[in-house]
Amino acid sequence: MAPFTTSVSGLATDVQLPDGQGPFPAVLIRTPYGRQSHRAELHGWARRGFAVLAQDVRGRHASPGEWRPYESEAADGAETAHWIRRQTWSDGRLVACGASYAAHCALALALEAAEDARPDAVIAAVPALGAADTAREPSGAERLLNRAGWWAAHGDRPDSDETALAKALAADPDLLSRLPLVKFPERLGRELPSWRGLWRRRERGRLASLAATARMPLLAVGGHHDHFAEDTVELWRNWGGPSTRLLMGPWGHGLVAAPGPDAHPEHRVGLGELYARWAWAALEGRLREGRAGALALGGSPLWVGSDVMGDAYVPRLRLLRGGVFTANPERPVGSVDLAVPADGEPDRCVLVTRPLPRLLDVFGPAAVRLRATADTPSADWVARLVALSPEGRAERIGLGVVRRAEPPGSEAEFTIPLGRLALRLVAGTRLRIEIAGHHFPAHARNPHTGEDPITATRLLASRREVHPTGLELRLTVLRTRPTPVNPALEIPR
Repeated sequence: MAPFTTSVSGLATDVQLPDGQGPFPAVLIRTPYGRQSHRAELHGWARRGFAVLAQDVRGRHASPGEWRPYESEAADGAETAHWIRRQTWSDGRLVACGASYAAHCALALALEAAEDARPDAVIAAVPALGAADTAREPSGAERLLNRAGWWAAHGDRPDSDETALAKALAADPDLLSRLPLVKFPERLGRELPSWRGLWRRRERGRLASLAATARMPLLAVGGHHDHFAEDTVELWRNWGGPSTRLLMGPWGHGLVAAPGPDAHPEHRVGLGELYARWAWAALEGRLREGRAGALALGGSPLWVGSDVMGDAYVPRLRLLRGGVFTANPERPVGSVDLAVPADGEPDRCVLVTRPLPRLLDVFGPAAVRLRATADTPSADWVARLVALSPEGRAERIGLGVVRRAEPPGSEAEFTIPLGRLALRLVAGTRLRIEIAGHHFPAHARNPHTGEDPITATRLLASRREVHPTGLELRLTVLRTRPTPVNPALEIPR
């Protein structure tokens, strides 16, 4: 049947029904990125027996109202869910589905709406859990580049311009360096009233904590190279529903459309078919209880189960330079260039391992433990883990940012989490750890004065000292090759 457009609680909604007699289970996709971009997806769901709806959220594209990111999605989603269940073509069963912000819409409906509006199953891919979750690291460090790009493209406007930040940076390469950052909209040349409010939000983890109250199945999908990878895993771990599945591949935020450098052809999963098979199994009660999943091992065609356990591995590190260095926000360590200066005053501490004597499958959490000193009252500590292949290629495989506030000059011992890794390192690979004070422009520069980095107008250099004898890189590795799994079979069972 051809799709048709209707208004649901005033919001523009495209509906496509399967061929044949109903009623049908329904799939709901609520998005700020334009419902018309989901036409192929609507056709795919309908072909597999689902009534499917794509809706422009309030204030975006064809939906009227004021666009307030992360504020009204539970209420608007609930009204749409009630409308769906009143239709003659609906059998009452509902799957909330979405990626990125649309995943937030699906989760808000599942976790914050009234009980009678909640879906029967949820598919959340690369989920943007909330404003603070997307804007800050768990330590509070600001994710500047990602949020500047998103707000420039989508914030406080009914339509989108994905190239807005790139065009602005081409005209003014110092756009993100100019202080204070709270005035970014003025330099961008656009009204962005919600930009200032974004940085006032610090309530990270709200949806992840509510996940424990969930009573329906979840399929969480993410990429090891996605900036929301940790949130995807946390959501899966916290989910209280009867059955929870996790699918993680060597992908970026665009999933299979954005493969990482360590992706293999075997990692190109047909997500549409997999989503539909999982949804039918969830609605019909055929999923096994408990947590399970399939995770790809980057640099290898291997997929393994989420229950695979690893052992701790602590490689020996050798200090190359920068046991004492200066973190100068006027000349911050960049987040793009992996080259390390070999001369001049050190701007970071650099350590390296010997070539790995054997192949290692790194699978699980990684972290750096260190003892260090800063001579400023506030300091960000950035740890970047880089794999140097035997052929000389450099690839960032782990990153962590911790914000510390100690009396100037006092020694502190702390851990910098590097995320959950899932990749194969061949024999001869060396690992390089960089400890720096900045990671710009991916993260806002800590001004070292104790001021908020978003409103600060003054920058101060910070002298750092890292004690190499107290520095430890801890990885999790697989002792033996695990039994491989097929995600197309593992996820829907």
